[in-house]
Amino acid sequence: MDRALSIGQDACGSAPSGVGSLKIWLALAKPRLTALVVLTTGGSCVLAANGASDWPHLLWTLLGTALAAGGANAANQWAEHRRDARMRRTCDRPLPRGRLSRMHALLIALAMLIMGAGLLAVRVNGIAATLALVSAGIYVLAYTPLKARSSLCTLIGAVSGAIPPMLGWAAVSGRLDEPAWVLGGLLYVWQVPHFLSLAWLHREDYASAGVRALSVVDPSGRMTAQVALLHCLALLPIGLGASLAGIAGRVYMVGSLLLGAAMLATAIGFYHRHTNPAARRLFLASLFYLPLLFALMLADRGPIR
Repeated sequence: MDRALSIGQDACGSAPSGVGSLKIWLALAKPRLTALVVLTTGGSCVLAANGASDWPHLLWTLLGTALAAGGANAANQWAEHRRDARMRRTCDRPLPRGRLSRMHALLIALAMLIMGAGLLAVRVNGIAATLALVSAGIYVLAYTPLKARSSLCTLIGAVSGAIPPMLGWAAVSGRLDEPAWVLGGLLYVWQVPHFLSLAWLHREDYASAGVRALSVVDPSGRMTAQVALLHCLALLPIGLGASLAGIAGRVYMVGSLLLGAAMLATAIGFYHRHTNPAARRLFLASLFYLPLLFALMLADRGPIR
């Protein structure tokens, strides 16, 4: 069994402690990442409904999405258990700590993914179920193995993260029309500076685990900062695209420019000084940007009048 090996390579350097099964399963699903997926999906559902209320439909969508996302996250941990054990930020996850076997983790991952996609197919629509499976497939089968091979892994992984708002829109409208692609594009572009700044902060950890993040293959930080800056620049027109696509109005348009300018300012700071404090400011700005932008969309939803 992998337990002994995982403990021996554990970067946390301490013996595993007992914890309840429900808490282990929750940790396996990466609750913070799953919550982000659910929030962007739910926000897109409300935007697509544009004032109409079908709460059972929304709840089924969110439940199916949460299960599918949790299953994908669990499968990612199943595949990366050795790498997780070598990084301080991940060594306390259930598999590196020996709290359950890899087979158990795989069964949980498959069960959640199948239940999530099944719920979406039966209770929502086929497009939503297909998008959930595509997102999980890209995350587990493309992004996860690519992390050890290429710095392009961030760009591939961002495709998976861009799908949830498209899923939410399609769950309500039954279509993947222009607004769905705008929302997906917005999430795609936002993820790149968000994850690059985080990867810079943890570059030594990633290097020790063999992760080929851009921050690892670019020790000077110059290219990392350039790519983050370019994507923050792209947030300005793509943010405005929500108004042009009829998702949100004039108040949102002004707010998106202000939020985009704030993100851009922190990216410029990181570009000039490739330091941990500058990267941390960019990362924190990205954490504020996304919920505030969605809040503006929801408060000013509907076409420009």
